[in-house]
This record gives sequence, structure tokens and C-alpha cells, in this order.
Amino acid sequence: MQLLITGGAGFIGSNFARRQLKQESKWNRITVIDSLTYAGNLDNLTDCFDHPKFKFYRIDILDTDSLNNILDSTDVVVHFAAESHVDRSIVGAKKFAETNVLGTQNLLEISLVKNVKIFIHVSTDEVYGSIENGSWDELQPVKPNSPYSASKAASDLFALSYFKTFGLDVRVTRCSNNYGPYQHPEKLIPRFITNLLNDKKIQLYGNGLNIREWIHVDDHCKAIELIIENGKSGNIYNVGSNDEVTNLEITHRILDILNLSHSKIEFIEDRKGHDLRYSLNFDKLRIDTGFEPEVKLEFGLKSTVEWYEKNTEWWRKIEK
Repeated sequence: MQLLITGGAGFIGSNFARRQLKQESKWNRITVIDSLTYAGNLDNLTDCFDHPKFKFYRIDILDTDSLNNILDSTDVVVHFAAESHVDRSIVGAKKFAETNVLGTQNLLEISLVKNVKIFIHVSTDEVYGSIENGSWDELQPVKPNSPYSASKAASDLFALSYFKTFGLDVRVTRCSNNYGPYQHPEKLIPRFITNLLNDKKIQLYGNGLNIREWIHVDDHCKAIELIIENGKSGNIYNVGSNDEVTNLEITHRILDILNLSHSKIEFIEDRKGHDLRYSLNFDKLRIDTGFEPEVKLEFGLKSTVEWYEKNTEWWRKIEK
């Protein structure tokens, strides 16, 4: 079996690649491609390059010729590659449409031609919009509120259309907010940690009462493994944790871990189109694959803070 991971030099993709190399008996070859935008970082893969089954290529998913060569004999594609930062999508949406929609369609088309057996399209809970009460299941219609989530919703629909129209074995995952090691410092948790380690204040949008469901990247990677092994063709799978907290609460927890005063918080004008709450029902994933999240937020957040404390060279290099 040969595995292709797109966006594999990014946060979740690199964690997934590392995890697969530890289970090398599953794969004859593990290939990572990444266009190495600001979010792609070869330092994330440092401990992978010497593995005999690992290959890396700098390729954009819009590059049809290169993808045609890479996808020969590929059995499974796990598609992480995407523009993923909401704030960046608000000031420049075009790149999100190009990469997330056109890039995904290009990858789907070539995967179909090359007879890829399983195509995992990694999406986000943000495609559902915002929910005040209860939790979304997979039958919830998509109602995205940002250019980023709109581009992901569109790519989801393209992926599912390739199952319906052409019979490509597509499985879509919609995961809650990830955190853990190697996450780019533009994202909420690492941004707050690194700002505090730089003796800066934390800037919190609005009143900080927006609620997010947080899942450790290890649990997300485990869920994808189970979907490859036991998921059903043409299905959407929510991937959640039941760890829901406000942005203000996650900020307080980070400050407490670092033994810093809550006066480090500075409230700023709210973000445009800021969704109030995300919450996933992932019973379907549990039933079909046996998935259960293992990393509780209390432990995972503490270990993540410790990782950034120990790896200052990694994130300071990105800051520069």
C-alpha cells in the first residue's frame, strides 16, 4: 500500500506523517507533498527524512503535471493541503478559492484517473457555520460564514460529487479545532503561548465568549487512520472531542499553566463574521470506526505549552 499526504509539511499533516512512519508495516511508501507556503515548514519533518519509506516533494496541488507523476501507484490519498487561517481569508479570499477549491478538484480528477483506492478529504467543522445549542451531525446543511469556511464547504461538495458521479471512494472528515505540537503561531493556542513567552499581552476578540471544541492533533490523526481502515465510501465523518470551552477560558488555562496574571489579557474589536459556537456530534464516527478521543484538554494543553517552551528555536525561526 502506498500513501500520499498533501500539505504534509503543515501542522496536522506532519503529525500524521510522523504517526504513519511509526506504523511502517502498513505502507510500502509514504510520500508527502507540500508547496511550502508560509504555513509549510520542513523543520516539521526533520525526523522523517532519514526513513527509507519516506519521500518529500515540493509540489502545489494546482500543478497537474507534477501530480500526474506523483500519483502513479498511489493507493490512499489523505488531503490536508489548504489555506486555513480565517483572518487571512477575510483580507484575501482569492488564494483560498484557488487552493481549497480548484486545487482539491485538480487532485480529485487526477486521483480518479490514477485509480486511487481511497481519498480522504480533510475538512473542518466551520463549514456548518455557528450553532447556539446542541451539536451538529453530518446531516446538517453547510452554512459557512467566512471565505475560508466557504472555500472548504465548496471543496467538500466537489469531493462528494466525485463519489456520486464517478465512484471515487471519497471520505470527508470535518474536525473540530486542533491543537498540539508544530502548530503555526498564527493560530489561537500557539499564538497566545508564544506571545506570553515573549512577555507580550494576549489580544482576545470581542468578549472572549466564543465557544470552540478542542481536539488534540494526535486524536485527529487517530480518527483519520480509523476512517481509512473502517470508514464507508461517500460518507462524511465529524471528528470531535466533547471538550468545549470559551476562548476566554482557554486563555485563562494557558495563563495558569504559565503562572501568569490574567491581566495579560487585552480585549480587542471582534472579528468580522465571528462564529459564536461550534459543537460536533461524532456518534457516527464512533459507531463505524470505534473512535474515542483519548487526550483530555487539561493534559493536552499542558503538554502543548511545555512543547512550545522547549522548542523556542522552532517558533522563533518562524517569527523571523
